[in-house]
Amino acid sequence: MLRILLTGLALAAPLAVQAQDHLPNLFDVTVVETWDTLNVREAPDGKAKVIGRLASTAKGVELLSRDASGKWGRVNVGETTGWVALRFLKPQATVWKPAELPLALHCSGTEPFWSVKTVQKGLVFSEPDQPERQLSLRKVMDRGIEGEPTRGIIAGDDKGRLTAFLRPEQCSDGMSDRSYALAVAVILDGQEQPSRMLTGCCSIAP
Repeated sequence: MLRILLTGLALAAPLAVQAQDHLPNLFDVTVVETWDTLNVREAPDGKAKVIGRLASTAKGVELLSRDASGKWGRVNVGETTGWVALRFLKPQATVWKPAELPLALHCSGTEPFWSVKTVQKGLVFSEPDQPERQLSLRKVMDRGIEGEPTRGIIAGDDKGRLTAFLRPEQCSDGMSDRSYALAVAVILDGQEQPSRMLTGCCSIAP
């Protein structure tokens, strides 16, 4: 009976750790000589084509996903995305604090072009030919799961309100070969303009 119980705990432990290991999150390059670089490859394979490199001192690398083996992670480099060996990355403390937004969070979309980013005192919403809107954060909601990035956001100014739903999902900006691990839907409403919904992708890379 004791053997069965211990076996069950041994099997459950990796699952419990994995449940806390949410992406995207930020990592630093490690165990790479200062004179060397970390290869970013076209596929999760040590023989795949090198499409970019990360400096040995690189910090705040946004890890988007892992391959099935758990040995490779997908990252953006330049205007494309590729794979690095995870043994050369170490995690930072999670940026996903309860009921908060990462300070480096920035989201954008096309057709029409727009962007929103976190700043020290709230959010800044931008779109072409319009002045930036400084929005006060009124509410940030999470699902109560430690380190999990899903967020509901309510912000506003004297012109109206911004409501957003941020969720972990593979996302493309439609303009580059970069990949994103966060998708967002934004609803803008107010008295001066009709209500509208925008969609886009987000990053937490500094």
